[in-house]
Amino acid sequence: MKDTSVPSPVNIFYWEMWGILFIILLGSSLHFTFALSGDWIPLGIISAVKESVWEHLKLAFWPAISIFWPVIEYFCLRFSGRDTRPNFLLAKAIGAYIMPAVIVIIFYSYTVFTGHSILAVDLSSFVVAVVVRQLISYRLWRSLSLSRNYNWLGLSLFIIGIILFALFTLYPPEVGLFQDGPTGGYGIVSH
Repeated sequence: MKDTSVPSPVNIFYWEMWGILFIILLGSSLHFTFALSGDWIPLGIISAVKESVWEHLKLAFWPAISIFWPVIEYFCLRFSGRDTRPNFLLAKAIGAYIMPAVIVIIFYSYTVFTGHSILAVDLSSFVVAVVVRQLISYRLWRSLSLSRNYNWLGLSLFIIGIILFALFTLYPPEVGLFQDGPTGGYGIVSH
């Protein structure tokens, strides 16, 4: 009888690749949902409300956190008769923090030389960040053998990220990362 307690590498990799498509499509749509909602503030917590770097980080973070893709992935694997490894949430949380880091590194690296943002590079950095996130998440999920207690660390990281993204959307510090390029304003309130 085949052991189904741990998903095979092929199944995990398959789910991670579908995650790339899901995160890119949902993240891209979140760029427009705030304006389409008539500037509904609760939706602004997860949608881009301005053209700041911070607001674009939300497009990568929210689809990849536990309330979106990892929940789908987790339950589909569970309902297919497979269990997930004890480090599932930790691998997903680390990946969710890697995406914004990759976007920030790429953005500030090239704008130092160009002096301005380039839409094609910004869009590409989003896609690169999602792919990097999924691959790192896959490697961590497959390679770490940790106690299930580490999932609590992963959950804590998700909660911290959720709080920071909500807080800094409503009350952003007045530094470049949070400044809207076209208007020079900050956050949802000045929208």
